[in-house]
Amino acid sequence: MSTWFQNGQAVDAIPLDSRALHYGDGLFETIAIRDRKARLWALHVERLRSGCERLGIEAPDEDVLGKQLAHALQSSTVDTQYALAKIIVSASSGRRGYQRPADGRAEFLIGIFEAVPPDAELLRHGVVTRSCETIVAVQPALAGIKSLNRLEQVLARKEWQDPEVFEGLMCDADGQLICGTMSNVFVIHGDSVSTPALDRCGVAGVMRRHVLDTLSANGVTVAVCDIAWDRVLSADEVFLTNSQFGVLPVRACDEQQWQVGSLSRKILRLMAQAGIEECVA
Repeated sequence: MSTWFQNGQAVDAIPLDSRALHYGDGLFETIAIRDRKARLWALHVERLRSGCERLGIEAPDEDVLGKQLAHALQSSTVDTQYALAKIIVSASSGRRGYQRPADGRAEFLIGIFEAVPPDAELLRHGVVTRSCETIVAVQPALAGIKSLNRLEQVLARKEWQDPEVFEGLMCDADGQLICGTMSNVFVIHGDSVSTPALDRCGVAGVMRRHVLDTLSANGVTVAVCDIAWDRVLSADEVFLTNSQFGVLPVRACDEQQWQVGSLSRKILRLMAQAGIEECVA
């Protein structure tokens, strides 16, 4: 169940000439709503602004966007004590063709969705993942931003139906780990934590950023670097991050097994202290 709003009004349709519909010409943010408030709002706005700048789309005014989101939360029939908000920003509608209208204006939609907390057992024992055959294409112009173009993730998610598999891990054409279909990935070797560099492809998640900032503030160094697949398999611990579930340890990928080790548990505690309620064991 979801409700959608545009310019403060409830909507159930979009224009047929929408550039978001025809070309995926835009960006989106998926925001955790906890206690009727947008979690990590400043980080979401920062990424949205950066993405708009890189795509040449006019970024919504932060105050206007915040007020529109507050109105949507207040007006929605969804229980906003624990919910999800999706903000879609796209170039304004116009004539057919790849060239945008000259005015450079942006259009934005806000959707409010029901959400369910992750099973506490996944936090304690870790999730099962699998490796994906679908690769992430290298495109530095789009690297890091959350564009409306998600076909790679759609194809990767189509690879399995097993409900026991929580997530699929994706590499680029060179066999370097990039991300999950809906998450960022961190690997641990001994006391060393690393996460893939996302300067060529992939989405730089807001929770990934929050984890990096929180760990740095607590004296835990994270290397942002290329990670070959064999380094993933040789890891002592692996965990995923996502704006909705926060942090989840990984206990398996294909035939590889991992323990939810002491460093993963320390990171969960730090993230719980940093306001991510899903990380409370």
